[in-house]
Amino acid sequence: MLASRFAPHSPVLRSDRPLSDDQIRAVVPSIYADAPHESRSERYSYIPTAAVLTELRKEGFEPFMVTQTRVRNEDRREHTKHMIRLRHANQVNDSIANEIILLNSHDGTSSYQMLAGAFRFVCANGLVCGDTVADVRIPHKGDITGQVIEGAYEVLDGFERVQESREAMQAITLDAGEAEVLARAALALKYDDPDKPAPITESQILMPRRYDDRRPDLWMTFNRLQENLTKGGLRGRSANGRRQSTRAVQGIDSDIRLNRSLWLLAEGMRQLKA
Repeated sequence: MLASRFAPHSPVLRSDRPLSDDQIRAVVPSIYADAPHESRSERYSYIPTAAVLTELRKEGFEPFMVTQTRVRNEDRREHTKHMIRLRHANQVNDSIANEIILLNSHDGTSSYQMLAGAFRFVCANGLVCGDTVADVRIPHKGDITGQVIEGAYEVLDGFERVQESREAMQAITLDAGEAEVLARAALALKYDDPDKPAPITESQILMPRRYDDRRPDLWMTFNRLQENLTKGGLRGRSANGRRQSTRAVQGIDSDIRLNRSLWLLAEGMRQLKA
């Protein structure tokens, strides 16, 4: 999971088009800190997020979503933890686009981290790939310039493995029993409190939200589970029998954690069916 947390109401900016520096700076100024926070010692190795963003733009990746943590102390607003999601410019109109998820801070509250992800435009819901794809973490210590550059290319190389896994999942058909087992495991990922059973059923999270999503292959089953669990809005009953609707996953850290776990679950099913 991410080396940080973002509250549900953290400052956030999303767009269907690449975000400009001016747009980002107005909402997430911490990305553009030109030096570490004054609380950092001389041993702290500064990793300027803006410089990394510039290099990723040279590789064709553009920012479409940014956020940073809320702070009580205003003097940390310009340096606090932040996250950027970037998509490759030549995939903007594709049904699925590769993403780089970049996390950093300039006040010592998180390490530098990059993840590989993908974005399915039909449901506007980002998925994050699991251990099959690069997960780069670099602490703010020592000579790290080379590590940051190498880490970026490690994530870029990981997208080829994402494509291979996706195509393999698309080639696997699940019967009703297998899909139900996968759904039961997916419910346990989100509702992991044994004293509070899931308010919804396996059949509900397997239900497609659009006609084209009815296909029984593993990839589409995974996407249905992911969308239904992260978007919420499903009607169910609590442990005491009260009617309720499931909530969307809003916290960014929770969203990343659930997405990665679902991906690993689907990967496990792929390996079993291989």
